[in-house]
Amino acid sequence: MSDKITVALTDNGGFRIYSAITTDLVNEAQKIHKSYPVATAALGRALTAGAIIGFMGKEDATVTLQFKGDGPLGTVLVVGNTKAEVKGYVANPFVDLPLNSKGKLDVGRAIGQGYLSVVRDNNGGTPYTGQVQLVSGEIAEDLTYYYATSEQIPTVIALGVKVNPDNTVKSAGGYVIQMMPGNDPDDEKIITQIENAVATLPSVSTMIENGSDGKEIISALMGDIKFGILNETTPKYKCDCSVKRVERALISIGKKDLQSIIDDGKGTTVDCHFCDKSYSFTTEQLEKLLENCKH
Repeated sequence: MSDKITVALTDNGGFRIYSAITTDLVNEAQKIHKSYPVATAALGRALTAGAIIGFMGKEDATVTLQFKGDGPLGTVLVVGNTKAEVKGYVANPFVDLPLNSKGKLDVGRAIGQGYLSVVRDNNGGTPYTGQVQLVSGEIAEDLTYYYATSEQIPTVIALGVKVNPDNTVKSAGGYVIQMMPGNDPDDEKIITQIENAVATLPSVSTMIENGSDGKEIISALMGDIKFGILNETTPKYKCDCSVKRVERALISIGKKDLQSIIDDGKGTTVDCHFCDKSYSFTTEQLEKLLENCKH
């Protein structure tokens, strides 16, 4: 089943639902980072969240999610935009841990204790940054806690990734349900129905593995609650690195540090964490960049 983000709104206007199938996207990330299963699960969940939350944003906005724990994975970072384009990396993609007590990939232990930072950049003005303590390291629970405490938006989030024995991704996706501003007499009833559905339905990765599309996932969550589909889009793993961007980064380090690299006489190579591309610069190329340094 092809990747898709599906957006729906309940007929009473009280709840917006986003369902995402991201199997191809997470497979692409696994190929780039050559990640082991627990790292693939952690990064895949974060990428799915980044694609959904990025798609929620205002025009040209970006959102950065950083899970910084004391577990062996280190930092997990993703950046998403309003086109549902997302990129990300995990500091140590080669972590291998035993399954947890539920027989699942132990993402919580792999990330450990620490903090979740959410940075929203609306392409103008000062970016908004929110930070909360990780409650489990399982990604979805941490984001749910963030929305409840930092943005005061009642939110249900589920994320899942299943990995094949050969490290490829069998299924990946998630959903986000948010209560809209304003109160309706039916909201409490809907909340109860959603809670019951979330508690009794199979995991979102299992539903996707079994062939459910975005609308079917939303239908399963909503039961007899009426809703309409607002729009759909295709999420993609996309890195926007380029020679020009790397040149600007080198210029930004300043004359002193750039001159130090030049004096070494070996040139330099810059690796992109998001797509694993390498950009090499000779001493002569660095000297030209030095001319553009202001400080």
